[in-house]
Amino acid sequence: MKILVIGSGGREHALIWKIKQSPLVKEIFCAPGNAGTARLGINIPIDAKDLTELLAFAKKSRIDLTVIGPEVPLDMGIVDLFEAEGLKILGPSQKAAQLEANKAFSKDMMKKYGVPTARYSVFDKIIHAQDFVEDLLKTPPFVIKASGLAAGKGVVIAQSIAEANAAIKGMLTGKLFGDAGREIVIEEYLSGEEASFLAFTDGRNIIPLASSQDHKKLLDGDLGPNTGGMGAYSPAPVVTPAIHDKVMVEVMRRMVDGMAKERRTYRGILYAGLMINGDDIKTLEFNCRFGDPECQPLMMRLKSDIVPIMMEIANHGDIRHFKLDWDPRPALCIVQAAHGYPDAPRKGDEIVGLHDLDDWKDIVAFLAGVKVVDGKLVTDGGRITGITGIAETMQAVIDLVYPAAHMVDFDGRQFRDDIGRKALGR
Repeated sequence: MKILVIGSGGREHALIWKIKQSPLVKEIFCAPGNAGTARLGINIPIDAKDLTELLAFAKKSRIDLTVIGPEVPLDMGIVDLFEAEGLKILGPSQKAAQLEANKAFSKDMMKKYGVPTARYSVFDKIIHAQDFVEDLLKTPPFVIKASGLAAGKGVVIAQSIAEANAAIKGMLTGKLFGDAGREIVIEEYLSGEEASFLAFTDGRNIIPLASSQDHKKLLDGDLGPNTGGMGAYSPAPVVTPAIHDKVMVEVMRRMVDGMAKERRTYRGILYAGLMINGDDIKTLEFNCRFGDPECQPLMMRLKSDIVPIMMEIANHGDIRHFKLDWDPRPALCIVQAAHGYPDAPRKGDEIVGLHDLDDWKDIVAFLAGVKVVDGKLVTDGGRITGITGIAETMQAVIDLVYPAAHMVDFDGRQFRDDIGRKALGR
């Protein structure tokens, strides 16, 4: 088989790392890829949003399966385009991908089909949104979300009415997130512990992946601005067996069935972002692809060949008999980010120490914003590396991965020192 992976982040490096282990796979391509994917496959210099060129390459190269990393091509309709040309591709249709691309639609679907979520309202006028905050919610914090795609950063948690009003104005005037914020969702603030719940679905059957937990804030203690994710681990102890079963019934099953009833049959990876407080679960969001950085520890723990289930879904087949086998050991990923991330990441800083990790047992350095210039590895994005490891216990994997992360250095490097700490208390 020839497989094309679309994207350029650490998630795509992890997917290719896993896909390459399959005996079914002969060649792997990545568009556009990065310095890490280039070591495992062939990078193709086509932007992930250039659907015309991606289609032409897939047809010319006789690609057997295309796997989408980021959300934007899904929203642009890449699955519909490829399938219309008879090409196999993993992911939801453009109509189904609105579950992530349009937060107002997503919240309305949750409400209609009984998926537990926070109380909310949708606005496109500043005065109405500000009145809602001041007159109905009243007590901060307030959660204000851009309805469109904003690279995982389109959420403001306002600690005062003044801060909420500023966020509302910034979004609805287009200053904060451009067109993504022209419609906003305002919802009540939920307390608890977050978790990520991913599953494969063929539109009817649901095969869950292991649980994981992302860390969205830039700084230790969940402080600072939102990012695309500064680290993740799997499994997430907060997702107990009872919570797992509840999520499967009340979140995943209800949404998959709801999408089918709406004639938006959902095939691919379905990702529910959860807030868990004791026995109570609420759904924060749905995503239509693998999480980044959750994908990295998940791929390290997954023992099964990932290609057959992907191909079955792309064939519009039936996955009910598939079973995923997981390494019981926890895995953890620490993201290292560039100077100035997330607002204005600096590019061009030389990265040293990565090759020193090649011989480390149970450690993989998944690369994201990294390219080769004059034979040297340099920063080329916001998130640079995802140093990922697996060990017998959470404490053991923390003790393994952090020394590995300290082996890698570049000017202005940022990373959190508390990834995995929440799991130690459980």
